[in-house]
Amino acid sequence: MPINESDVDWNAIGPDDTGFRRKQLGAAAGGDDIGCSLYELPAGERAWPYHYHTRNEEALYVLSGTATLRLDDEEEDLRPGTYVALPTGAEHAHRVVNDGDEPVRYLVISTMDEPDVVGYPDADALGVYVGTPPGGDEDERVLSGFFHEDDDIDFWDEVADD
Repeated sequence: MPINESDVDWNAIGPDDTGFRRKQLGAAAGGDDIGCSLYELPAGERAWPYHYHTRNEEALYVLSGTATLRLDDEEEDLRPGTYVALPTGAEHAHRVVNDGDEPVRYLVISTMDEPDVVGYPDADALGVYVGTPPGGDEDERVLSGFFHEDDDIDFWDEVADD
């Protein structure tokens, strides 16, 4: 079903009032297997932490403004018209940083597969999403959580005997 982005509400992202926000266009249009979100990131702010997905491929397309994309210890300039494919895997970890003077607006398109595990290399952490993928309907999610990679438990000693 066609929608106009002006008819979709902005949702704030993050615990602080940083101004980082998104419109979930894919969900508003009735999409199931492909997600699309319009993001607006104010000057001086950073988007999601440096991360990668193990199941969901993403693509980013810049509409307006400029920013920097961190990719595996490299930095790439983002400007209107820039398109970036972000396949799955640790070698494709990424983060958008708005080091410009104006807000940057960009689309992120992704597959919407679940379960998905998201790696956060800078924090040695993982996020787990089951029932709906990241960016999906949280009311349908049956399991999610964040774990440090050293939160290892022994299956046979701590789980199997319970």
